[in-house]
Amino acid sequence: MPAPTDVVEALLFASDTPLEAERIREVLELESAQAARELVEELRARYGDRGLQIVEVGGGYRMITRPELAPWLVRLARARTKSRLSRPALETLAIIAYKQPVSRPEMDAIRGVNSEAVLENLLERRLIRIAGRKEAPGRPYLFETTREFLVAFGLRDLGDLPKVEGELVVPELAGVAEHGDAATQQDPGAGGADVPAGG
Repeated sequence: MPAPTDVVEALLFASDTPLEAERIREVLELESAQAARELVEELRARYGDRGLQIVEVGGGYRMITRPELAPWLVRLARARTKSRLSRPALETLAIIAYKQPVSRPEMDAIRGVNSEAVLENLLERRLIRIAGRKEAPGRPYLFETTREFLVAFGLRDLGDLPKVEGELVVPELAGVAEHGDAATQQDPGAGGADVPAGG
């Protein structure tokens, strides 16, 4: 019979999403999620300085390659087409991450262009989701980041976002309308992409 750490290793290898301690507990029929976390820690210790490591991300555990091996992985992946985020998409994603939940009119006011195409692209990639509606004229949708966002950027939770100085201020929406409505300038959306989604 395989050792429990071997089973955890196989689960992490086979899973395409982060595996929560509670899910590991269920599969291995352990007495608690803490027992599952202890097995993960044993596995982490076993890996030491090898090419793979176990990290906690997006509320679960994932097996990944060590960051210092990235140059060789880049060489391997160079021939493959990689899905990338455009600069407008990254800009919009940053606004949502730091200001969430945030409405499209607020994003348009900050960015100075219509964000509709970019938002559709981010929704398709499941990096953001609709969190509800704002109690404001027109009841616009509110957007927030998803677990997939945390996974793509290697974050445990939103507290891992880099700290920024100052506060992101949303311009007065009335002032935007007076000086040329942002909605009349359409953002190019996903075009001009040269920034990898995962960093």
